[in-house]
Amino acid sequence: MPKHLIVVVGPTAVGKTALCVQLARHYHTEIISADSRQFYREMLIGTAKPTPEEQQGIRHHFVDSHSIAQEYSAGMYEQDVLALLQQLFTRHDVVILTGGSGLYVQAVLEGMDDMPDAAPEVRQKLTALLAEQGLAPLLAQLQERDPAYFAQVDQANPQRVMRALEVCLSSGQPYSSFRKKEKQARPFQTIKIGLTRDRAELYQRIDQRMDQMLAQGLLEEAKNLYPSRRHNALQTVGYKELFDFLEGAYGWEEAVRLLKRNSRRYAKRQLTWFNKDAGYTWFHPGQWEEIIQFIKAER
Repeated sequence: MPKHLIVVVGPTAVGKTALCVQLARHYHTEIISADSRQFYREMLIGTAKPTPEEQQGIRHHFVDSHSIAQEYSAGMYEQDVLALLQQLFTRHDVVILTGGSGLYVQAVLEGMDDMPDAAPEVRQKLTALLAEQGLAPLLAQLQERDPAYFAQVDQANPQRVMRALEVCLSSGQPYSSFRKKEKQARPFQTIKIGLTRDRAELYQRIDQRMDQMLAQGLLEEAKNLYPSRRHNALQTVGYKELFDFLEGAYGWEEAVRLLKRNSRRYAKRQLTWFNKDAGYTWFHPGQWEEIIQFIKAER
């Protein structure tokens, strides 16, 4: 029997964790997280990591696996996950990969282009510029140095913009010149499932989740992480807004409004990314029987 990787993607707060735990129990298997923010131990509340109660005893890999002080890329993740899958498939016919970080999912399924390493001083300079002046000057530099990639990149994603600029500045070549997009063969088959909800329902869940995070102490977590705010891992929705609040950029009500608005925008970008891949079959998280029948048919 061929080994199968069940890939479950979707926007933040759609309900991936609950469904994947249910799937893992059904298939007696383990879960690999493809949420690039849940890797980091120090980012607890703002990343909506599955609690021990939510995990229900199911092994979750790549949750709390790294420190924000570590540089960890999609390419590194690809190699680590492929090595892990080699082990997991010795004792499971099915493994579940789930998350909302499209680039990391793509890295596992298709491979990453071989990019040159960034010079440490270049990364430090760009990180400082981002922290001090925001994304606008980085976007201007990217537009000048690589207009082709500038036209394609998610211009609201500081990590993608900064990574492209690192390559441009370190190599002297446009980032787009290294992007060959050659899919790598994998020794397993994939079953690709997308989860979605009615837009109003999804946005309500996002707002409720943000209220819950704030009640759990997200502001206090942001205060503790503030000295480390320049780390790449913290250039993300849920933390940047509170760092700006702590610096006096706006008041509390505006901070909460931006947290919710930017989280909704992030969800929209996630859906746009995954919708570009026609290989996904989409379900509401509540369609358990339909999902099980789909997986059965695909296997």
